[in-house]
Amino acid sequence: IQPDRPAGLRPAGLRPLWLVAGCVAVFLAAVAGLAIGPVRLPPGSVALELLNQLPFVRLHSGLTPREAAIVTELRLPRVVLGLLVGATLAVAGGCYQGVFRNPLADPYLLGVSAGAGLGATAVIVYSAGDAGVGGLTSGLVPPAAFVGALGAVLLTYVLGFAGSRYRSPATLLLAGVAVAAFLTAAQTFLQQRNTDVIREVYSWLLGRLATEGWHDVLLLLPYSVLSIGVMLATRRTLDVLAVGDDEATGLGLHPRRARYLLLVAASLGTAAAVSVSGLIGFVGVIVPHVVRLLFGTGYRVILPLAALFGAAFLALADLAARTVLSPAEVPIGVVTAFAGAPFFIVVLRTSRRVQI
Repeated sequence: IQPDRPAGLRPAGLRPLWLVAGCVAVFLAAVAGLAIGPVRLPPGSVALELLNQLPFVRLHSGLTPREAAIVTELRLPRVVLGLLVGATLAVAGGCYQGVFRNPLADPYLLGVSAGAGLGATAVIVYSAGDAGVGGLTSGLVPPAAFVGALGAVLLTYVLGFAGSRYRSPATLLLAGVAVAAFLTAAQTFLQQRNTDVIREVYSWLLGRLATEGWHDVLLLLPYSVLSIGVMLATRRTLDVLAVGDDEATGLGLHPRRARYLLLVAASLGTAAAVSVSGLIGFVGVIVPHVVRLLFGTGYRVILPLAALFGAAFLALADLAARTVLSPAEVPIGVVTAFAGAPFFIVVLRTSRRVQI
């Protein structure tokens, strides 16, 4: 049963051409990230070498063994990590927007990233004596970040809706800002109490995709696949929740149970992404909104396309981060903030006209 909506808000079906466009965007972003760097490589040859990584594909790329090693051993793990983090944050942002029925909801703006960062920072600080900064990618970081992320989103939800049954973008936004400020203060306290690791923690908090080998990719992959898989499998639930709890109950949905499932899935993905990349903001606002404007308002369209275009967006942001001031590298969180802050202002100014 499809809920009644105004004609202008009727969700469109997911068209194969849109998925193809998203896949092409991911491929082009990956090729650009692999080709551009201190050693410039021909994009066509890099594309062929990238296709050679697929099973049963053997093409002559024209790259020397040294150049092929640069592509596959040095740059490819970082590009793949950027694709995973971007896809996870974009889908989580779209999921939060659907759960809260709020176009401004985002892992960064809701304080979820700050909560995950606090949990991860605590592990880094208290494991520094044993594992050093190598604890950044230990198996304890994602669970700790997950606990912090889930606590942050629950606290934001309680503060944003306490004492009122009306949900407004401004209320939720202010609650998220307050929660993020509190958790950031707690992070700062931990860092000041442990100044021996403060430089490493700061570099992590500003966002980075620096990786050696495939360790970070393999650490994030199971969390990201599980989180995105759950959100994509239940994306139609978000369209039902958009009509209101009473109507959703009448359609046979348990709204509270559905929200809990989606919040846990989105928080798990956010926590895992933050644990390996640090705090990268605005991806969950920019990408779902662009998809919504270009392709339709239904979450069965928004979430799959957000995964693809979010991956491409962050891969290109990482490319800008390491080339704009080369040989120095700009934190990727700074790049996404430069792109996201003006976009967020536009969204904030137009949110009054959005039906939520």
